[in-house]
Amino acid sequence: MAAPQALQLSSLDNVVIDNEENQIHEPAVDEFDYSKRGQWLRAAVLGANDGLVSVASLMMGVGSVKEDVKAMIIAGFAGLVAGACSMAIGEFVSVCTQRDVEIAQMKREKRKGSLESGKDEKLPNPVQAALASALAFTVGAVLPLLAAAFIRQHKVRIAVVVAVASVALVVFGVVGALLGGTPVGKSSARVVVGGWMAMGTTYGLTKLIASGHEMQI
Repeated sequence: MAAPQALQLSSLDNVVIDNEENQIHEPAVDEFDYSKRGQWLRAAVLGANDGLVSVASLMMGVGSVKEDVKAMIIAGFAGLVAGACSMAIGEFVSVCTQRDVEIAQMKREKRKGSLESGKDEKLPNPVQAALASALAFTVGAVLPLLAAAFIRQHKVRIAVVVAVASVALVVFGVVGALLGGTPVGKSSARVVVGGWMAMGTTYGLTKLIASGHEMQI
């Protein structure tokens, strides 16, 4: 009687061990390396957010001392062009520097004979990065321009620019959170509050400086 019981216990132990091994080695369903999206996601979200906040804040600053819609649109358009060029040049220089560093590292590995095949195909493209950054900035900057272009009443125009910018910031925050696998509420709140602070500070300081020096604009 003892032998069969021992065999049964041994069999049960083997089943338990097998089940534990299966559970340990069972692949997770939702395992995705979101860090792979980091570079292009950072550039896209940063560019669009920067374009939106920069141009909206610039228009708010001009709108605080000038009621003419033409002045706001011209200032916003100038900010769009200048910002897109700045983002493109900055991204181009940054990626070129990164590319030079990686090429230098590849040369060192080649001399040592440890260079991996196909590694040169993974080098970043500075022109592509510059164009993507400029495009993202432009997409964000166009929104407040379109919002203010067809509104003649000054106060309504200011309110519409703030409302459109706020909605767009929420969208950017949600999209960035979903693509990056981060909490949606925290990401959206951070983006929106930051945009409000930029627009409010620009509006208030511009109005304060203009009224303090009695500027004729």
